[in-house]
Amino acid sequence: MNDSTAPGPQAGSVDLVLPCLNEAGALPWVLGRVPRGWRAVVVDNGSDDGSGEIAARLGAHVVRESRKGFGAACHAGLQAATAELVAFCDCDASLDPALLPALARQVTEGRADLVLGRRRPERGSWPLHARLGNAALARMLRSRTGLRLRDLGPMRIARRTDLLSLGLSDRRSGYPLQMVVRAADAGWRVLEQDVPYLPRTGTSKVTGTWRGTWQAVHDMRAVLNAVEPPAPRRAPTAEEARTP
Repeated sequence: MNDSTAPGPQAGSVDLVLPCLNEAGALPWVLGRVPRGWRAVVVDNGSDDGSGEIAARLGAHVVRESRKGFGAACHAGLQAATAELVAFCDCDASLDPALLPALARQVTEGRADLVLGRRRPERGSWPLHARLGNAALARMLRSRTGLRLRDLGPMRIARRTDLLSLGLSDRRSGYPLQMVVRAADAGWRVLEQDVPYLPRTGTSKVTGTWRGTWQAVHDMRAVLNAVEPPAPRRAPTAEEARTP
């Protein structure tokens, strides 16, 4: 695990969920960049390349999720988490987990309830069709919720109990968007913070192809068009409760 000493949440207070499907080539780098004291929760979503075994050897807590789907893997990780904060990050080496403490501080210092890593792509990391799909979804999200976000990236962090209270139900590609929609409906403060977006290791399961991107956009559009149940309001923090 990464031995960075950058200030952040106390050791043991963050679980990092890493949904994983055939990421044997990326796991050593990803797990080596996990902040010191954080627990890596690798959710093996049916890998056939030994990813689960590699993650276990490298010290991660491994969860097996047989139901296919990005959302299924993410939610299995959330349910397995026990820490105060839960972070999410792709397991393909496109995003650097070592950057997460800076996002976590926005939550622990009371400036946000959900923080998203806004991807700043390096050359060759983000195909044009995937960028266009993401931009279209961001516009639809703004129309639906009023949030002026520019990215719906997979790197994010929030409090575990708050995330569980959202009652997330999507188990496919719509899971990240449903999290943001329900957070907005619940009155959460949602922020973006820039993070580099690197060329991934291995083959993309979603955004690397037009078909995968179309399926992700289809799933997310269904989330935006769904009639959502009333979202529970976020409970005030202790500091907010003391403020007159």
